[in-house]
Amino acid sequence: MSKYFPLFYNIDNKKILLVGGGAVAHEKLEKLLEFEVKPLIVAKECSLEFLDLAKELKIKIKPFDKDDLDGVDIVIAAIDDIALQEQIFKLTRETATLCNVVDNQKYCDFIFPSFIKDDDLTIAISTSGSSPAFAKELKKHIKNSLPSGIGEFLQKMKDLRKSEPKGKARMKKFSYMAKEFFKSKI
Repeated sequence: MSKYFPLFYNIDNKKILLVGGGAVAHEKLEKLLEFEVKPLIVAKECSLEFLDLAKELKIKIKPFDKDDLDGVDIVIAAIDDIALQEQIFKLTRETATLCNVVDNQKYCDFIFPSFIKDDDLTIAISTSGSSPAFAKELKKHIKNSLPSGIGEFLQKMKDLRKSEPKGKARMKKFSYMAKEFFKSKI
């Protein structure tokens, strides 16, 4: 089994390609859009639901070919064609392109965790592919346990980080504020 290191990766100015236009591609596109990612999409065909979700994005309705990877930093292959999955993965080995072939771990440099997003807070949950269903249920459990007002609190902290000088005093103050936030939610 592969070992996946939890990593939050800066995707600003990264070119992302999503291959596929069906239900699984729709699910991955929803996740990308939560982070304001606007991938290029290549698909032989797309469901109406997918097209509706992707209406603001560049979509090429055509079969995938290797030129689609030109300049791409990350590719997500959400397709059922096993031979094409392998082909895409092998092509990414020729460059520094990160690859995720949905539901095929042997062709994944990274996996999509289940996650909770509330403004600047992102909590990622992974079972390293052992049980995505378990991760999804744990996500629901954690989400229901989170206190309200996290987004506003984090915005306040972000603003303070800009004005407070770095150092031990700031760290101590922010630690106190975080503890008080949770105390006030009990």
